Amino acid sequence: MKVTVLMVRHAAHDNVGGFLAGRMEGVRLGPAGRKQAERLAERLRGADIAAIHASPRERCRETAEAIATACGLPAPQVAVELDEIDFGRWSGSTFAELDADPLWRRWNAVRSCCRTPAGECMLDVQQRALRYIEALAAENVGNRVAVVSHADVIKAVVMHVLGLSVDAWPRFDIAPASVTTIVADDWGAKLVTLNDVVS
Repeated sequence: MKVTVLMVRHAAHDNVGGFLAGRMEGVRLGPAGRKQAERLAERLRGADIAAIHASPRERCRETAEAIATACGLPAPQVAVELDEIDFGRWSGSTFAELDADPLWRRWNAVRSCCRTPAGECMLDVQQRALRYIEALAAENVGNRVAVVSHADVIKAVVMHVLGLSVDAWPRFDIAPASVTTIVADDWGAKLVTLNDVVS
């Protein structure tokens, strides 16, 4: 029943860390991000990936398409369950602007019991991502699958596997174009690699 899930964070867009992209349309990989995605894809070429799935955001689809091309796979399957957190009116704001918002500060202090302006909490994110990955694992027994998503979505899954509260999200990083590997079997799931960054 063993399944290996490679959880990939999308490559960097041009202003990663400058503003909260969230679910904004048109946030794509720039020249540096495309090169990063190509290096990641080349690294995964021999990983024997059976299928690739991606968040609907352009930056995830572009990263997944680079991997699919390198691995000779069909076009990635897009899944809304892998989408970025719905940040609502926060999307597009700079982090300096967000730091002045008391709700933003509360969200980052206690994500287990705070919701974004769009009404999504970290537990919602965790549940939708886990449902999708569990179904994906059941369909791919004995295989290795890749999932291209966002830092907080990957963190939510990792925290579940490690038995951590979702409030532990700031204790580890998920960098752009990194790979986090989870192996699931009848006995449960374990974390094999965390935030393995392409050089």
